[in-house]
Amino acid sequence: MSRVLLIEDDPAVRRGVELALRHHGHDVSAAATGEEGIEQVRSFRPDVVVLDLMLPGIGGLDVCRRIRRDDQVPIIMVTAMGDDVDIVVGLEAGADDYVVKPVQARVLEARIRAVLRRLNPPAGETGTPRPETHGDLTIDRAGLLVSQHGEPVPLAPSELRLLLTLSASPGQVLSRQQLLEAVWEHSYHGDIRLVDACVKRLRGKLGELSGDARHIQTVRGFGYRFRSS
Repeated sequence: MSRVLLIEDDPAVRRGVELALRHHGHDVSAAATGEEGIEQVRSFRPDVVVLDLMLPGIGGLDVCRRIRRDDQVPIIMVTAMGDDVDIVVGLEAGADDYVVKPVQARVLEARIRAVLRRLNPPAGETGTPRPETHGDLTIDRAGLLVSQHGEPVPLAPSELRLLLTLSASPGQVLSRQQLLEAVWEHSYHGDIRLVDACVKRLRGKLGELSGDARHIQTVRGFGYRFRSS
């Protein structure tokens, strides 16, 4: 059973989503405000956060940023249909995935299960591989740990799985669609903005600028590749 924190101010929506999640076997805690949600991240220790962007008081984007400052818990944001700017900003603020209103229980459940699976190594990993060294970067696939210059790099689940997927084949170019399917388990019709936003966050945590990408390189018109050193 996974613990899900739902941050939603609309009582009817909150109750409906809460019941649906409980029906799927989750332990659910609900918060009506951003302030309450931030506090429950500390006290409830959820496995995943479902966060509405439209909140009174502290808005959803600020809640997402505040959670990300101290915690790498997966965050699925809920946004209104067609709010493309909010989607991009939310992803860059640290959200791992998103769903649009009205929330469909089966879609949200699929997103939750997918984001929790990102805590595991990519399919096909077998045995207990030794930590890999790529220049200043060390990747421990067995322990799901990443360090740079000997210091741990805190990565959200999507960022970690993206790095594991890219670094599994150094030098190989992977398209955004390939990464979307491998990391987010989205179909062909998925949103490739998830990939670009996650690459941007990952580069930031690795201290890379887009013009000085030592490890995560852009291949224009194709996708991304990992450079070992």
